[in-house]
Amino acid sequence: MIEIKGFLETSFSDWRGKICSVLFLPRCNFRCPYCHNHSLVFHPEQYATFSLEDILARLRSLRDWIDGVCLTGGEPTLHADLPLLVRKIKRHGFSVKLDTNGSNPAMLEELIEGGETDFISMDVKAPLEPFRYSRSTGLPVNLKPILDSIEILKKGKVEYEFRMTVVPGLHGEEDIRTLGGRLRVGQRFILQNFNPENPLDPSLRNIFPYDPKALKKIEKEVQEMM
Repeated sequence: MIEIKGFLETSFSDWRGKICSVLFLPRCNFRCPYCHNHSLVFHPEQYATFSLEDILARLRSLRDWIDGVCLTGGEPTLHADLPLLVRKIKRHGFSVKLDTNGSNPAMLEELIEGGETDFISMDVKAPLEPFRYSRSTGLPVNLKPILDSIEILKKGKVEYEFRMTVVPGLHGEEDIRTLGGRLRVGQRFILQNFNPENPLDPSLRNIFPYDPKALKKIEKEVQEMM
């Protein structure tokens, strides 16, 4: 079974409109320079492993307080037994949200076709062009799995959203509009502001995030691209 390396009992920000518990799974196949969970990616052994049975017992005690469970990372779809973990959580009556980078479309399809997940949030790192995408992920990326995952989600068999973390220097306003024009999913395209507090690339600590009001204005603009 997957090693669970973090457990947040209640979060108001990981599932829009819901209160959820969050489980953090180790390792990732990307090296995004702005990643703030990089210790979970590179050194998961530094973290204690949470017992799933203990987590499930705690979730049951929170049943009247939370709306579901968010699985995040790292990249959860790297783990072959992710569907088993999801089923165990669902068996206890909880809705499940999955955060993913979209690099494993076969896993997404398996979870969706099996009715395993209730919501999938896919991080789209940059405009869908090889150089710019690889620049944002920190290593060369084959875009085909990313494009396949986007198309799987756009079929609408599960509730979903696409998120883009916007980093000055990596992403200009035109990059956001380009991606919005490609996705064309309305309010399912969400912009997240870069957090300079603890990025993988230390040089990004000196980067000022976008003005929140300006970013919200751009988000509204791209959400109207239908």
